[in-house]
Amino acid sequence: MSVGAIVFTLLIVGSVFYAISIYNRLVTLKNRHENAFSQIEVQLKRRYDLIPNLVETAKGYMAHERETLEAVIAARNEAATMLKGAAATLSGDAMQQLAGAEGVLQGALSKLNVVMEAYPELKANENMMQLSEELTTTENRVAFARQSFNDAVTAYNAYRQSFPVNVLSTSFGHPKDASLLEFADSAEIQQAPKISF
Repeated sequence: MSVGAIVFTLLIVGSVFYAISIYNRLVTLKNRHENAFSQIEVQLKRRYDLIPNLVETAKGYMAHERETLEAVIAARNEAATMLKGAAATLSGDAMQQLAGAEGVLQGALSKLNVVMEAYPELKANENMMQLSEELTTTENRVAFARQSFNDAVTAYNAYRQSFPVNVLSTSFGHPKDASLLEFADSAEIQQAPKISF
């Protein structure tokens, strides 16, 4: 066997191993950002579960604020629906719809907080204080999980776009970049909601 044949064989074997490493890295990075979205999903579901309890506690004190309470529940239900859609596809459109629904929910919760200020007995209610604390903690977890997800998506996209990975990524089943989860009011969401008693 000639030196040229040996070099050619080594190049072929090296190229195959390099292609395998590219494929494995793409799969790893995709799994990381999908897992990171699952963490967001867990925290958002926790928040969605807390909201009806918060509203039920407030109902007894805020009977004539029915419209505000109904708006919070409607926004929560819409956000939960958008979360299911986003979890199913992780597409850019689904992420935008989730972000929009989360913005509406954040607005409804802010309005509820403003209305609650007029009810000192409600603010002093131990159950309401506990629910509000849990909601604030969950908001912090959502922000952390969203940042982790966006970091994982950025790592995946950067690797997928780099050369020579970008040449092979489509044939390896990774035809497009993953979508970040960006909320319209990102600056406001970075801070936990202010719930004062």
